[in-house]
Amino acid sequence: MELEDIIGFKSSSKISEELNKYGIVKTFKEGDIILKENAYIKSIPIVIKGAIRVMQTDDEEREILLYYIQAGESCIMSFLGGMHQDTSKIKAIAEENSEVLFIPIDKIGYLIKEYPEWLDYIFRLYHKRFEELLEVVNAVAFKKMDARILSWIKMKCKLTNSKVINITHEEIANELGTARVVVSRLLKKMEDEGMLVLGRNKITLL
Repeated sequence: MELEDIIGFKSSSKISEELNKYGIVKTFKEGDIILKENAYIKSIPIVIKGAIRVMQTDDEEREILLYYIQAGESCIMSFLGGMHQDTSKIKAIAEENSEVLFIPIDKIGYLIKEYPEWLDYIFRLYHKRFEELLEVVNAVAFKKMDARILSWIKMKCKLTNSKVINITHEEIANELGTARVVVSRLLKKMEDEGMLVLGRNKITLL
């Protein structure tokens, strides 16, 4: 599949030629750290294959999931940080084996100036990421933990296109910013209510 098809550009493929010209493709295995917190941002990632999860860590080393970046998408927080020569406020981790195109930050201004479709791409991403971050804020502020866990499981199943996800209770707790014992207790309650089936490091959504 061509790059313009993955990203969704509807005009000429000239912008895709520029991205391929300046970009560097790297591959990552599941669990690889792609960007660390407090690191300077030198390039903007565009996911070609796979998926990346974006996390943030607080002062007590607790993590929370912000959003996922899927094929054809980029990280708007990396974009903004790079444009302002700021350090990263997030950590990006390969959710699965992934292929990522990195565009040098010094080429971003040129692409914005020369290609309106690139600016439109950035604004579309910004809108989507903003809505996802609002969902995180609303979930933390207003939803009970059992509803947050169920919503997270459904999102994970949609991401993987499967009703079965392979993950530990500890990993779920880390992504939702809570304790493992809380996750285990609520998952068992959901299983008793016939909402899912628990296995060894595996959850099946019914």
